[in-house]
Amino acid sequence: MKIYLDYGATTPVDKKVFKAMLPYFADKYGNAMSLHSFGREANDAIEKARKQTADFFSADSREIIFTSGATESNNLVIKGVLKAYYSRIHSNLPKISPHSQVPKPHIITTAFEHHCILDACKSAEKESLAEITFISPDKDGLISAESVKKAIKKNTILVSVMYVNNEIGTVQPIREISKIVKSTNGKIIFHTDATQAINYFDCNVNKLGVDLLSMSAHKIYGPKGIGALYVRRNTPIARVQDGGDQEFSKRAGTHNVSGIVGLGEAISQLKAQSAKRKTLVSLRDKLIKKVLEKIPDAKLNGSKKFRSPNNANFTFKNIEGESLILMLDKEGIAASTGSACSTGSLQPSHVLLSIGLKPEEAHGSLRLTLGKHTTKREIEITVKKLKKVIESLRKISGKVLSEYYKNNKA
Repeated sequence: MKIYLDYGATTPVDKKVFKAMLPYFADKYGNAMSLHSFGREANDAIEKARKQTADFFSADSREIIFTSGATESNNLVIKGVLKAYYSRIHSNLPKISPHSQVPKPHIITTAFEHHCILDACKSAEKESLAEITFISPDKDGLISAESVKKAIKKNTILVSVMYVNNEIGTVQPIREISKIVKSTNGKIIFHTDATQAINYFDCNVNKLGVDLLSMSAHKIYGPKGIGALYVRRNTPIARVQDGGDQEFSKRAGTHNVSGIVGLGEAISQLKAQSAKRKTLVSLRDKLIKKVLEKIPDAKLNGSKKFRSPNNANFTFKNIEGESLILMLDKEGIAASTGSACSTGSLQPSHVLLSIGLKPEEAHGSLRLTLGKHTTKREIEITVKKLKKVIESLRKISGKVLSEYYKNNKA
């Protein structure tokens, strides 16, 4: 029996979503930018998906930009907002004015964002395009609105705070942060990466008070390689990918019609799945309780109260995370030791370090993320096998340490 507990990395494509996508691979193959009937047919499908996506966010259809996923959406946010800023500033300066006269903008984000936000910000900082403030979360993995308020400066142009952390599942107070941002300076743009929030939380952009919102389809039982960026009307953001006038001239490139159709179908089904949230919370709580009860020296990372219904992230003392994942895989359980995007890196999780864990503790982490197909029996089997694997690994690590101290006596 195989058990999949890595829904935070990706989800299986829903059968209804796949069925909706199927015609656009071979039968309805037109380019949506073509004027003939094949093109119009593809364009109609895209606009239907755009409306489905906009309706979910309580937005206008023209505020939805289709991208290749949240990573592209997040890059477009950081780079596009900076590009728009410099374009506006330069247009108001004499052409002979040196670049040094252009005021450097300030961006606020958090220390435990997804790498696509962190790396885009660090790149802008390295290239002297922006001043960046990285706010650290507290030990429970939460960002306070007050900490954002303290970080705001006269030259702040953008605040980006993720809705739900992708590793530890903690939920940030996006509405409260938005109120602070807008009351401090109404011209500051507020963005949230809602990739891990779409399945479980209210993403009405007007209630949240966001100007920009990123998401990916493959986290909501849709296909990989497609996502969207919500852009509130009149938000200054420039295109960073040239080559065509697709997506209201905000994102060039031939439309991924089948993927867009899949995103629209997947997102339209989410409200119908809201009733399953209580069941998922119950399964998550059962998992957390049993792991902490049955496995010594186990610790839950991040707030239990302000947490995504599908996330449980643990640290186990004297355990190496990659070995744990590989042994669980042999037992038929798919899990992760952090973000799937960071797999292959030997560095400890930046998320866990940001909430105060030591590097050796961060290396011993396990992320279990549940989904709509997770069952009570799967949770029971997982706890049983996890206990067995950890006991086995601790015996090995104990022998290794014993040999080390034996051979390295003073």
